[in-house]
Amino acid sequence: MDKNTKLKEFITKRDNYKAKLKEMYKHFRGVVHESALSELKHSEIKVLEDFVRSLDEEIAALKIELKLN
Repeated sequence: MDKNTKLKEFITKRDNYKAKLKEMYKHFRGVVHESALSELKHSEIKVLEDFVRSLDEEIAALKIELKLN
């Protein structure tokens, strides 16, 4: 897979996960004490945030690579 295609794919994935994360934020009201469900939702949000952050880093690295070539 060439780098341009990979970049477009990463941007699409990032946008999809950002939309999903935004939707989760709408319904999340914090971690309720001793509530397994709210703790699971919080964990899922943190995983998605990290995934979006890593996609942002990959996109930035690919953009730099493409500018150098």
